[in-house]
Amino acid sequence: MGFKDKHLLGIEPMRPEAIVEILDLAEKYVQLNRSKDKRAGSLTGLTQINMFFENSTRTQASFELAGKRLGANVMNLSMEASSLKKGETLIDTALTLNAMQPDLLIVRHPQSGAVDLLSQKVNCSVLNAGDGSHEHPTQALLDALTIRRAKGRLHRLNIAICGDIAHSRVARSNIILLGKMENRVRLIGPPTLMPSAIDELGVEVYQDMRIGLKDVDVVMMLRLQKERMDGGFIPSEREYYYRYGLNKEKLSHAKRDAIVMHPGPMNRGVEIDGELADDINRSVIQEQVEMGVAIRMAAMHLLARNYNSDDYG
Repeated sequence: MGFKDKHLLGIEPMRPEAIVEILDLAEKYVQLNRSKDKRAGSLTGLTQINMFFENSTRTQASFELAGKRLGANVMNLSMEASSLKKGETLIDTALTLNAMQPDLLIVRHPQSGAVDLLSQKVNCSVLNAGDGSHEHPTQALLDALTIRRAKGRLHRLNIAICGDIAHSRVARSNIILLGKMENRVRLIGPPTLMPSAIDELGVEVYQDMRIGLKDVDVVMMLRLQKERMDGGFIPSEREYYYRYGLNKEKLSHAKRDAIVMHPGPMNRGVEIDGELADDINRSVIQEQVEMGVAIRMAAMHLLARNYNSDDYG
């Protein structure tokens, strides 16, 4: 009853037991990645193509490293220099790649739903590395693993997600995953940065950060996604930091052992105080980066298993 899908397109269709299977396997890969010999063979002989239509450093490097440690032949495509610039459609690109017989496509795309469309056109597993403001499933999974390791559990916690909720696929995937695991989720931010259908998310909403952070176990900060903003969503970065930037004073309203998270890249002095971000007693931001490689190894391992099983003929 674990993870049985041949694509990983989002958290929304996943069952809690599927989430747990990925997290449990990732724990084994955490230990492997800390050993001297980091090689595993679950993707030996398979071809992994990373297609990033948006710039990425952390996510693309993490997927590349994960694939190589699993033994895959990894190819990174520079979509900025691809035939899409010459007028080729996304579907044409998918069909061209499909003819090359890949086993796994890792796709990041600026349009919501584009990765799902690709998955319908290829004969291999597709993993969503972020599509528009829709979802970023492996980020939510690595956040979940980080929380579980820090807190010893992933249920019945009070978790605050703070900042630019409206434009964040990270926030959406985390809200869905944390809700499935029976946590109490609070969203904190200005009304201009809240999603329109917020009443359907099953969360509590706060505009005052100090009230919203009261007695929470986890504080998850988000990046201001200026590239997705086409208007005056905030008065100024200075004003935003004053009201919604995390510092030690605001964090004092959370539980004494509350952890601080951020998916990166961080805008220090805008979303979070730089000294707090580097505080090893409170911040687990570097742990999130480490867990990202392990989660992506686990997800690709299970996708390869599922795709090659008799269930998918």
